[in-house]
Amino acid sequence: MAAVGSDTHPPIVTDEAGSVSPVTAPPDLLRWSEALAGIARTGLAFTENLYERERFEEVLHVAADIRAAAGDAADGPVDAAAVMQEWMRQVGAGVAGYVTPKVAVGAVVGNDRGELLLVQRADSGVWLYPTGWADVGYSASEVAVKEVLEETGMEVEPVRLIAVLDGLRLGFTAVPLYSLVFHCRVVGGELRAHPLECLDVGWFAEHALPEPLAGAARWSVPAFRAIRGETVDVVFDPPRHPPWRRHDELPSR
Repeated sequence: MAAVGSDTHPPIVTDEAGSVSPVTAPPDLLRWSEALAGIARTGLAFTENLYERERFEEVLHVAADIRAAAGDAADGPVDAAAVMQEWMRQVGAGVAGYVTPKVAVGAVVGNDRGELLLVQRADSGVWLYPTGWADVGYSASEVAVKEVLEETGMEVEPVRLIAVLDGLRLGFTAVPLYSLVFHCRVVGGELRAHPLECLDVGWFAEHALPEPLAGAARWSVPAFRAIRGETVDVVFDPPRHPPWRRHDELPSR
């Protein structure tokens, strides 16, 4: 099991054959470790009290042990000491050190034949709609436009937001992230794959989607409904009550 990604793409978890697969570690262990680590690192960012710093570091050690128990790192077993060292390296000061999920932005783009624009990622061979990390200085919709142009050569304009998803909760990434997905329409451009980020690019009908395809069960239905011009409610992860007790299977909306 490996979480594959790049500097420009959020990671997707695949198995040894390259097939898209949810994280096999107990999802609650991974989520709890990241949550505890976030609380502790944020606490270290804001406190100057020695007693509090010692306690936050102790919590961070516990979170690292939980992360090691969860396992499923890209390069084999997780070393708690290495995880602890990396988390401490990331501790900032004040607001800059407040730990939040990363943000990825994706674009569902359709054509006049009702087909969906997909790219085959160079880092994993997995097919997905164009997506990338949110860049400072850009609005979320501007990132969507930029990613589609860079990865596929197509010029688009955003129509509406159709999904806000928690990648860690869905089990398709080991990195805490929120994914914002926009429905976009084509306004120009010429189809071409980015020479470094994409192995291939193309338009696909709903009944002829390529494999392996990342998380299609979660987003493909609202994506094609949006492409057909139907009214689509924004897909999001519903609240759990209470949120920390268990991992829930999420129904398709």
